[in-house]
Amino acid sequence: MLVDTFIAGDTSLQPEIQDYISAQAILQTVAGPSGDLTDGSGLGEPKFEADGTAFTGPWGRPQRDGPAVRATALMAYSRWLLANGGQSNVTSAIWPIISNDLSYVGQYWNRTGFDLWEEVEGSSFFTTAVQHRALVEGQALADRIGKSCPACESQAPQVLCFLQSFWNGKFVVSNINNQRGRNGRDANSILASIHTFDPDAACDDSTFQPCSSRALANHKEVTDSFRSLYAVNSGVPEGAAIAVGRYTEDVYMGGNPWYLTTLAAAEQLYAALYQINRQGRLVIDATSLPFFQALDPTISSLVGTYPSSSPVYIAVISAMKTYADGYLRVVQKYTPPAGGSLSEQYSRADGSPRSATDLTWSYAAFLTAIACRASVVPASWGASAANVPPTVCAGTSVPGTYVPPPVDCRANASVVAVTFDVREPTVYGETVYVAGEIDELGEWDTGKGLRLSAGRSTDYVIDLPVKYIRSGTTHPLPAGEAFEYKYYKTGTDGVTVTWEGGDKNRAFTVPEGCQRNVVQSDVWRS
Repeated sequence: MLVDTFIAGDTSLQPEIQDYISAQAILQTVAGPSGDLTDGSGLGEPKFEADGTAFTGPWGRPQRDGPAVRATALMAYSRWLLANGGQSNVTSAIWPIISNDLSYVGQYWNRTGFDLWEEVEGSSFFTTAVQHRALVEGQALADRIGKSCPACESQAPQVLCFLQSFWNGKFVVSNINNQRGRNGRDANSILASIHTFDPDAACDDSTFQPCSSRALANHKEVTDSFRSLYAVNSGVPEGAAIAVGRYTEDVYMGGNPWYLTTLAAAEQLYAALYQINRQGRLVIDATSLPFFQALDPTISSLVGTYPSSSPVYIAVISAMKTYADGYLRVVQKYTPPAGGSLSEQYSRADGSPRSATDLTWSYAAFLTAIACRASVVPASWGASAANVPPTVCAGTSVPGTYVPPPVDCRANASVVAVTFDVREPTVYGETVYVAGEIDELGEWDTGKGLRLSAGRSTDYVIDLPVKYIRSGTTHPLPAGEAFEYKYYKTGTDGVTVTWEGGDKNRAFTVPEGCQRNVVQSDVWRS
């Protein structure tokens, strides 16, 4: 959203975009529970600590939409730079990040992962849709700057082919290969239609463009599934806007409507209106007929193509605009008048705000919906030239090549998060520590050293050796500080102290520069 807003004219956002690029160059190299950059698996990690270190707690991982969405944002910014004399920035700083992400998509697109709600591990419609877009855009950008994308041209058609398997003839089954007992109607699919909206595209069913028959039929199925579910929708007739949630089986925080999903319902319709008006004709077929009949009961069986001058076109476009605006009015109705704060959810019973307050995603959804309503739309990503799936689908992949991107940070780090790793066999009850000459490491006092935690806690079995992998608390240290340190362990009695061997203490200097986290890996000295 920030990139699109910047391109639309808000040049004040460029520093934030550059900071984002610098941060992503660092985060791509951070190893975490999903893996690391060696084979690209770490790019599927969905969450990091605020200081840029790995988040190692339980979470829905990997999430395979992230690399595709990040690549799409950076490619949009790259196109702007190319048009404004910034090719060197694109090729030297941004393309390496994009290339890693495209390699990930090409290698892992046909593997399961967690959906955008971070709950279902399977195959997600949203993920597959944004992956297809990223590969198509990636090939175009690579050609433009003289780079290569081995996976883009070969894998994009197969991703598109797989995307068709989510359509069941009436609506998009948003998660397959693991539905967890859900009916498949999920706002995930409406969000996908928004994220793959191409203003220059026709109403293509294969890419589920907002104005396509499939996308409009799906919009009705998904939104109607909440019509009788929430008390706040009571008495609202078919064809009128309602509060929209994630999916009907949702129980998180009571299973309420969300601001962002209600706004997404509006945005898809605004995008569809843009496409229909640009093409100057309205197509109603058997798939989309129920959607249009709900808007205008006078449409009984008017399947056909209607030019912009026809009464049917004029009536339907007016009804669609009213319908789309209705979703904004629902959000307005349930937004607190004092301050206009948008939380994550609003109560299904009375519309009062629920869950996380001031959710960034809610505000972003409002801004993109308003922009689309005003016909401020993103650039084309080439959907019309990549809308024919192969006749036979194949679960292929292309092994990726991953290279740490150069870091072009805007300011050197003053504090660096240092993590100490040491490998040492222990028995149950022994504990490993690190101590050193600086205050942060206890000034050699064994009562103040930093305790390390076992990397595999399930291996705490009597007489079964385990390896201490990582300290339980990554410690912030001043950049440039040099100090000596050493490891020790306490015995099973919790008192006896045994220092590691070696005639000299270990030495370490906290790195200076852009790096904001570092791992010091050691092996216990016997």
